Amino acid sequence: MDSSVFFGLSTMAYIIAMIIYITYLAFRNKSVGIVATTITIAGFFSQTIAILMRWKEFNDISGMGFLRSAPLTNLYESIIFFVWCLILGYLIVEFRYKNRSFGAFVTPVAGLALAFIDITGMSKEIHPLIPALQSNWLLAHVTMSFIAYAAFAISFSTGLMYLIINTEKKNQPAYIFWAFTLGVFAVLLISMGIDFMTFKVAVRPEEFIKNYLFRASFMNKSAAVRIISWISTISIIFIVWRFGNILKTVIEKFNISSQILDEITYKSIAIGFPIFTLGGLIFGAIWADQAWGTYWSWDPKETWSLITWFIYAFYLHSRMIRGWRGKRVAIVAVLGFFAVIVTYLGVNLLLSGLHSYGELK
Repeated sequence: MDSSVFFGLSTMAYIIAMIIYITYLAFRNKSVGIVATTITIAGFFSQTIAILMRWKEFNDISGMGFLRSAPLTNLYESIIFFVWCLILGYLIVEFRYKNRSFGAFVTPVAGLALAFIDITGMSKEIHPLIPALQSNWLLAHVTMSFIAYAAFAISFSTGLMYLIINTEKKNQPAYIFWAFTLGVFAVLLISMGIDFMTFKVAVRPEEFIKNYLFRASFMNKSAAVRIISWISTISIIFIVWRFGNILKTVIEKFNISSQILDEITYKSIAIGFPIFTLGGLIFGAIWADQAWGTYWSWDPKETWSLITWFIYAFYLHSRMIRGWRGKRVAIVAVLGFFAVIVTYLGVNLLLSGLHSYGELK
Protein backbone atom coordinates (compact mmCIF):
# COMPACT_ATOMS: atom_id res chain seq x y z
CA MET A 1 0.00 0.00 0.00
CA ASP A 2 1.51 3.31 -1.10
CA SER A 3 0.62 6.98 -0.68
CA SER A 4 -1.71 7.04 -3.72
CA VAL A 5 -4.20 4.79 -1.88
CA PHE A 6 -4.53 7.24 1.00
CA PHE A 7 -4.72 10.17 -1.40
CA GLY A 8 -7.60 8.37 -3.12
CA LEU A 9 -9.35 7.82 0.20
CA SER A 10 -9.02 11.48 1.13
CA THR A 11 -10.44 12.54 -2.25
CA MET A 12 -13.50 10.34 -1.74
CA ALA A 13 -13.89 11.56 1.84
CA TYR A 14 -13.89 15.22 0.82
CA ILE A 15 -16.41 14.63 -1.97
CA ILE A 16 -18.71 12.66 0.36
CA ALA A 17 -18.30 15.33 3.03
CA MET A 18 -19.24 17.98 0.46
CA ILE A 19 -22.53 16.20 -0.26
CA ILE A 20 -23.30 15.80 3.45
CA TYR A 21 -22.42 19.43 4.24
CA ILE A 22 -24.84 20.58 1.55
CA THR A 23 -27.47 18.26 3.01
CA TYR A 24 -26.77 19.76 6.43
CA LEU A 25 -27.39 23.26 5.06
CA ALA A 26 -30.66 22.14 3.50
CA PHE A 27 -32.10 20.42 6.58
CA ARG A 28 -30.13 22.02 9.45
CA ASN A 29 -29.87 18.63 11.13
CA LYS A 30 -27.18 18.56 13.81
CA SER A 31 -26.49 14.83 13.40
CA VAL A 32 -25.91 15.27 9.67
CA GLY A 33 -23.46 18.07 10.45
CA ILE A 34 -21.54 15.89 12.87
CA VAL A 35 -21.25 13.15 10.22
CA ALA A 36 -19.94 15.70 7.70
CA THR A 37 -17.29 16.95 10.12
CA THR A 38 -16.27 13.39 11.04
CA ILE A 39 -15.77 12.39 7.41
CA THR A 40 -13.79 15.58 6.74
CA ILE A 41 -11.50 14.82 9.68
CA ALA A 42 -11.09 11.24 8.43
CA GLY A 43 -10.14 12.56 4.98
CA PHE A 44 -7.67 14.98 6.56
CA PHE A 45 -5.96 12.21 8.55
CA SER A 46 -5.84 10.00 5.44
CA GLN A 47 -4.23 12.83 3.49
CA THR A 48 -1.76 13.46 6.31
CA ILE A 49 -0.70 9.82 6.24
CA ALA A 50 -0.38 10.00 2.45
CA ILE A 51 1.88 13.06 2.61
CA LEU A 52 4.12 11.41 5.20
CA MET A 53 4.33 8.23 3.10
CA ARG A 54 5.10 10.29 -0.02
CA TRP A 55 7.83 12.07 1.95
CA LYS A 56 9.41 8.73 2.88
CA GLU A 57 9.11 7.47 -0.70
CA PHE A 58 10.79 10.64 -1.96
CA ASN A 59 13.57 10.32 0.62
CA ASP A 60 14.22 6.68 -0.30
CA ILE A 61 14.40 7.45 -4.03
CA SER A 62 16.27 10.76 -3.98
CA GLY A 63 18.77 10.13 -1.22
CA MET A 64 18.86 13.91 -0.62
CA GLY A 65 18.16 13.71 3.10
CA PHE A 66 14.91 14.15 5.04
CA LEU A 67 14.61 17.95 4.94
CA ARG A 68 15.44 18.14 1.24
CA SER A 69 12.96 15.40 0.37
CA ALA A 70 9.75 17.24 1.27
CA PRO A 71 7.12 16.24 -1.34
CA LEU A 72 6.60 19.78 -2.61
CA THR A 73 8.62 19.83 -5.81
CA ASN A 74 5.96 19.79 -8.56
CA LEU A 75 2.39 20.88 -9.26
CA TYR A 76 0.87 17.55 -8.15
CA GLU A 77 2.54 17.67 -4.75
CA SER A 78 1.86 21.37 -4.27
CA ILE A 79 -1.88 20.92 -4.94
CA ILE A 80 -1.96 18.08 -2.42
CA PHE A 81 -0.28 20.20 0.23
CA PHE A 82 -2.43 23.25 -0.53
CA VAL A 83 -5.59 21.17 -0.02
CA TRP A 84 -4.17 19.80 3.24
CA CYS A 85 -3.53 23.34 4.52
CA LEU A 86 -6.98 24.47 3.36
CA ILE A 87 -8.78 21.66 5.19
CA LEU A 88 -6.70 22.25 8.32
CA GLY A 89 -7.60 25.94 8.23
CA TYR A 90 -11.27 25.13 7.73
CA LEU A 91 -11.36 22.69 10.67
CA ILE A 92 -9.78 25.32 12.90
CA VAL A 93 -12.43 27.85 11.82
CA GLU A 94 -15.25 25.32 12.33
CA PHE A 95 -14.21 24.41 15.86
CA ARG A 96 -13.34 27.98 16.77
CA TYR A 97 -16.62 29.52 15.61
CA LYS A 98 -18.87 26.47 16.09
CA ASN A 99 -20.26 26.84 12.56
CA ARG A 100 -20.26 24.10 9.91
CA SER A 101 -21.69 26.22 7.11
CA PHE A 102 -18.26 26.95 5.63
CA GLY A 103 -17.85 23.25 4.95
CA ALA A 104 -20.21 23.43 1.99
CA PHE A 105 -17.79 25.89 0.36
CA VAL A 106 -14.40 24.47 1.37
CA THR A 107 -14.86 20.72 0.82
CA PRO A 108 -15.90 21.13 -2.84
CA VAL A 109 -12.65 23.00 -3.49
CA ALA A 110 -10.65 20.25 -1.79
CA GLY A 111 -12.46 17.38 -3.48
CA LEU A 112 -12.40 18.94 -6.94
CA ALA A 113 -8.73 19.92 -6.63
CA LEU A 114 -7.77 16.34 -5.81
CA ALA A 115 -10.08 14.96 -8.49
CA PHE A 116 -8.48 17.40 -11.00
CA ILE A 117 -5.21 15.53 -10.56
CA ASP A 118 -6.73 12.25 -11.75
CA ILE A 119 -8.93 13.80 -14.44
CA THR A 120 -6.01 15.54 -16.14
CA GLY A 121 -3.70 12.57 -15.88
CA MET A 122 -1.19 14.73 -14.03
CA SER A 123 2.07 12.90 -13.45
CA LYS A 124 2.42 11.51 -9.93
CA GLU A 125 5.97 10.27 -10.37
CA ILE A 126 8.65 11.38 -7.96
CA HIS A 127 11.29 13.53 -9.64
CA PRO A 128 14.22 14.61 -7.42
CA LEU A 129 15.17 18.26 -7.74
CA ILE A 130 18.11 19.34 -9.84
CA PRO A 131 21.29 19.79 -7.73
CA ALA A 132 21.01 23.60 -7.75
CA LEU A 133 17.66 23.41 -5.97
CA GLN A 134 18.54 20.74 -3.42
CA SER A 135 18.53 22.77 -0.23
CA ASN A 136 17.29 22.60 3.33
CA TRP A 137 15.47 25.86 2.62
CA LEU A 138 12.99 23.93 0.46
CA LEU A 139 10.95 22.77 3.44
CA ALA A 140 10.73 26.20 5.08
CA HIS A 141 10.13 28.22 1.91
CA VAL A 142 7.52 26.03 0.22
CA THR A 143 5.57 24.88 3.28
CA MET A 144 5.26 28.39 4.70
CA SER A 145 4.23 29.76 1.29
CA PHE A 146 1.39 27.26 0.97
CA ILE A 147 0.25 27.73 4.54
CA ALA A 148 -0.07 31.43 3.69
CA TYR A 149 -1.87 30.61 0.42
CA ALA A 150 -4.41 28.53 2.35
CA ALA A 151 -4.97 31.37 4.84
CA PHE A 152 -5.48 33.78 1.95
CA ALA A 153 -7.94 31.35 0.34
CA ILE A 154 -10.03 31.38 3.51
CA SER A 155 -9.93 35.19 3.62
CA PHE A 156 -11.05 35.26 -0.02
CA SER A 157 -14.14 33.14 0.67
CA THR A 158 -15.13 35.01 3.82
CA GLY A 159 -14.43 38.38 2.21
CA LEU A 160 -16.62 37.48 -0.74
CA MET A 161 -19.39 36.23 1.55
CA TYR A 162 -19.16 39.48 3.52
CA LEU A 163 -19.71 41.50 0.35
CA ILE A 164 -22.65 39.34 -0.70
CA ILE A 165 -24.61 39.67 2.53
CA ASN A 166 -23.85 43.38 2.97
CA THR A 167 -24.94 44.66 -0.43
CA GLU A 168 -28.53 45.06 -1.53
CA LYS A 169 -28.79 47.56 -4.36
CA LYS A 170 -27.61 46.23 -7.69
CA ASN A 171 -26.02 49.55 -8.60
CA GLN A 172 -23.71 49.53 -5.59
CA PRO A 173 -20.01 49.26 -6.57
CA ALA A 174 -19.49 46.44 -4.04
CA TYR A 175 -22.46 44.49 -5.44
CA ILE A 176 -21.20 44.90 -9.01
CA PHE A 177 -17.70 43.84 -7.89
CA TRP A 178 -18.69 40.57 -6.25
CA ALA A 179 -21.19 39.70 -8.99
CA PHE A 180 -18.51 40.28 -11.62
CA THR A 181 -15.99 38.25 -9.58
CA LEU A 182 -18.30 35.23 -9.23
CA GLY A 183 -19.31 35.49 -12.87
CA VAL A 184 -15.69 35.49 -14.04
CA PHE A 185 -14.89 32.47 -11.85
CA ALA A 186 -17.85 30.59 -13.31
CA VAL A 187 -16.79 31.47 -16.86
CA LEU A 188 -13.21 30.35 -16.23
CA LEU A 189 -14.31 27.00 -14.80
CA ILE A 190 -16.74 26.38 -17.67
CA SER A 191 -14.16 27.41 -20.29
CA MET A 192 -11.48 25.17 -18.83
CA GLY A 193 -13.96 22.30 -18.71
CA ILE A 194 -14.74 22.79 -22.40
CA ASP A 195 -11.01 22.91 -23.18
CA PHE A 196 -10.45 19.70 -21.30
CA MET A 197 -13.31 17.86 -22.98
CA THR A 198 -12.12 19.06 -26.40
CA PHE A 199 -8.39 18.44 -26.14
CA LYS A 200 -7.82 15.83 -23.41
CA VAL A 201 -7.18 13.05 -25.93
CA ALA A 202 -5.13 15.11 -28.34
CA VAL A 203 -2.36 16.33 -26.05
CA ARG A 204 -0.29 15.32 -23.08
CA PRO A 205 -1.35 16.78 -19.71
CA GLU A 206 1.68 19.08 -19.42
CA GLU A 207 0.80 20.70 -22.76
CA PHE A 208 -2.84 21.29 -21.91
CA ILE A 209 -2.65 24.52 -19.93
CA LYS A 210 0.22 26.14 -21.82
CA ASN A 211 -0.91 25.41 -25.36
CA TYR A 212 -4.67 24.86 -25.26
CA LEU A 213 -6.11 27.07 -22.53
CA PHE A 214 -9.22 28.81 -23.93
CA ARG A 215 -8.50 27.45 -27.41
CA ALA A 216 -11.99 25.93 -27.51
CA SER A 217 -13.67 29.22 -26.63
CA PHE A 218 -12.12 32.69 -26.43
CA MET A 219 -9.07 31.83 -28.56
CA ASN A 220 -10.82 29.54 -31.02
CA LYS A 221 -9.87 29.83 -34.69
CA SER A 222 -13.53 30.40 -35.53
CA ALA A 223 -14.65 34.01 -35.15
CA ALA A 224 -18.22 32.81 -34.54
CA VAL A 225 -17.11 30.69 -31.57
CA ARG A 226 -15.14 33.59 -30.12
CA ILE A 227 -18.15 35.89 -30.41
CA ILE A 228 -20.44 33.30 -28.82
CA SER A 229 -17.93 32.86 -26.00
CA TRP A 230 -17.90 36.57 -25.18
CA ILE A 231 -21.67 36.83 -25.43
CA SER A 232 -21.99 33.84 -23.08
CA THR A 233 -19.55 35.47 -20.65
CA ILE A 234 -21.55 38.68 -20.54
CA SER A 235 -24.77 36.66 -20.10
CA ILE A 236 -23.38 34.64 -17.18
CA ILE A 237 -22.11 37.74 -15.41
CA PHE A 238 -25.48 39.43 -15.97
CA ILE A 239 -27.35 36.42 -14.53
CA VAL A 240 -25.17 36.46 -11.41
CA TRP A 241 -25.75 40.22 -11.07
CA ARG A 242 -29.48 39.97 -11.73
CA PHE A 243 -30.22 37.12 -9.31
CA GLY A 244 -27.50 37.82 -6.74
CA ASN A 245 -30.05 38.52 -4.02
CA ILE A 246 -30.99 34.84 -4.06
CA LEU A 247 -27.42 33.95 -3.12
CA LYS A 248 -27.54 36.55 -0.36
CA THR A 249 -30.72 34.97 1.04
CA VAL A 250 -29.10 31.53 1.03
CA ILE A 251 -25.96 32.69 2.84
CA GLU A 252 -27.96 34.58 5.45
CA LYS A 253 -29.64 31.30 6.40
CA PHE A 254 -26.24 29.96 7.46
CA ASN A 255 -26.43 32.08 10.62
CA ILE A 256 -23.09 33.73 9.85
CA SER A 257 -22.91 37.33 10.99
CA SER A 258 -21.05 40.07 9.17
CA GLN A 259 -18.86 40.55 12.23
CA ILE A 260 -17.72 36.92 12.18
CA LEU A 261 -16.95 37.05 8.45
CA ASP A 262 -14.98 40.27 8.88
CA GLU A 263 -13.10 38.80 11.84
CA ILE A 264 -12.18 35.60 10.01
CA THR A 265 -11.04 37.58 6.97
CA TYR A 266 -8.82 39.79 9.09
CA LYS A 267 -7.37 36.98 11.22
CA SER A 268 -6.65 34.82 8.17
CA ILE A 269 -4.67 37.62 6.54
CA ALA A 270 -3.04 38.65 9.82
CA ILE A 271 -1.75 35.07 10.16
CA GLY A 272 -0.96 34.46 6.50
CA PHE A 273 0.87 37.74 5.83
CA PRO A 274 3.84 37.33 8.22
CA ILE A 275 4.16 33.66 7.24
CA PHE A 276 4.23 34.65 3.58
CA THR A 277 6.70 37.47 4.29
CA LEU A 278 9.12 35.22 6.15
CA GLY A 279 8.71 31.96 4.25
CA GLY A 280 7.68 33.14 0.80
CA LEU A 281 9.92 36.18 0.37
CA ILE A 282 12.80 36.14 2.86
CA PHE A 283 13.48 32.39 2.93
CA GLY A 284 12.85 32.26 -0.82
CA ALA A 285 15.48 34.95 -1.39
CA ILE A 286 18.00 33.04 0.71
CA TRP A 287 17.29 29.85 -1.23
CA ALA A 288 17.56 31.76 -4.53
CA ASP A 289 20.98 33.07 -3.55
CA GLN A 290 22.17 29.54 -2.82
CA ALA A 291 20.71 28.12 -6.03
CA TRP A 292 21.25 30.92 -8.55
CA GLY A 293 23.75 33.25 -6.91
CA THR A 294 21.37 36.20 -6.46
CA TYR A 295 18.75 37.08 -3.88
CA TRP A 296 16.37 38.68 -6.37
CA SER A 297 16.23 38.44 -10.17
CA TRP A 298 12.75 39.81 -10.98
CA ASP A 299 11.70 36.36 -12.13
CA PRO A 300 7.92 36.38 -12.95
CA LYS A 301 7.10 34.43 -9.79
CA GLU A 302 9.22 36.71 -7.64
CA THR A 303 7.54 39.74 -9.18
CA TRP A 304 4.02 38.40 -8.61
CA SER A 305 4.93 37.32 -5.09
CA LEU A 306 5.94 40.91 -4.39
CA ILE A 307 2.67 42.19 -5.91
CA THR A 308 0.75 39.77 -3.66
CA TRP A 309 2.73 40.98 -0.64
CA PHE A 310 1.93 44.63 -1.42
CA ILE A 311 -1.81 43.92 -1.73
CA TYR A 312 -2.05 42.19 1.64
CA ALA A 313 0.26 44.80 3.22
CA PHE A 314 -2.17 47.43 1.94
CA TYR A 315 -5.07 45.47 3.51
CA LEU A 316 -3.42 45.44 6.93
CA HIS A 317 -2.27 49.04 6.65
CA SER A 318 -5.74 50.21 5.61
CA ARG A 319 -7.41 48.36 8.46
CA MET A 320 -4.95 49.00 11.27
CA ILE A 321 -3.67 52.49 10.42
CA ARG A 322 -6.43 54.08 8.36
CA GLY A 323 -9.26 52.36 10.23
CA TRP A 324 -10.92 50.87 7.14
CA ARG A 325 -13.66 48.34 7.84
CA GLY A 326 -16.35 46.49 5.97
CA LYS A 327 -16.70 46.44 2.20
CA ARG A 328 -13.53 48.30 1.27
CA VAL A 329 -11.13 45.91 2.98
CA ALA A 330 -13.23 42.90 1.91
CA ILE A 331 -12.68 43.96 -1.71
CA VAL A 332 -8.92 44.16 -1.08
CA ALA A 333 -8.97 40.64 0.40
CA VAL A 334 -10.73 39.28 -2.68
CA LEU A 335 -8.32 41.06 -5.06
CA GLY A 336 -5.38 39.71 -3.08
CA PHE A 337 -6.37 36.13 -3.79
CA PHE A 338 -6.44 36.84 -7.52
CA ALA A 339 -2.77 37.75 -7.18
CA VAL A 340 -2.20 34.50 -5.24
CA ILE A 341 -3.73 32.48 -8.09
CA VAL A 342 -1.47 34.17 -10.63
CA THR A 343 1.55 33.64 -8.36
CA TYR A 344 0.73 29.98 -7.70
CA LEU A 345 -0.64 28.73 -11.02
CA GLY A 346 -0.41 31.44 -13.65
CA VAL A 347 3.35 31.88 -13.43
CA ASN A 348 4.15 28.16 -13.32
CA LEU A 349 1.86 27.21 -16.17
CA LEU A 350 1.78 30.20 -18.48
CA LEU A 351 5.08 32.05 -18.06
CA SER A 352 8.68 30.99 -18.35
CA GLY A 353 11.19 31.66 -15.64
CA LEU A 354 13.32 30.18 -12.91
CA HIS A 355 10.19 28.86 -11.14
CA SER A 356 8.67 27.17 -14.17
CA TYR A 357 9.85 23.77 -12.93
CA GLY A 358 6.61 23.58 -10.94
CA GLU A 359 4.55 22.60 -13.96
CA LEU A 360 2.30 19.63 -14.72
CA LYS A 361 5.03 17.26 -15.78
